[in-house]
Amino acid sequence: MTRMPFKTRILTLVVILTNVLGNFALSFGMKARALATSPTFVSYVSAFFSPVVLLGVSLLVIWLLSRMALMSWADLSFVLPITSLGYVLSAMMGHWFLAERVTSQRWAGTLLIVAGTLLVSFTPHKSQSEKKS
Repeated sequence: MTRMPFKTRILTLVVILTNVLGNFALSFGMKARALATSPTFVSYVSAFFSPVVLLGVSLLVIWLLSRMALMSWADLSFVLPITSLGYVLSAMMGHWFLAERVTSQRWAGTLLIVAGTLLVSFTPHKSQSEKKS
């Protein structure tokens, strides 16, 4: 088994963290604006310009760009399962910091994601056919 290069490890971490923190900031900012009471176009535009929502959007732009770079360095079949750890961290953030109710079925799904990620982490990050070219 080939070790993943350091730059790929760092970029994988950036992809996961920007996804989790970006989605958290976006959710937190939108919930803080209480759009459920006045869901108008103006209220959504106003919410977009709140600092927390802008932070979330900025982090998600960084996530997209870093994910694009990561996919150029590693196989899609490796990147998607490994970065799915973001779903696990997002569920935890929602539960602990947004007081969301996470059901036992959702936790079971989260554990399945962790199991799949562990399985994939023991495979090479690049397929052997691409290394030969």
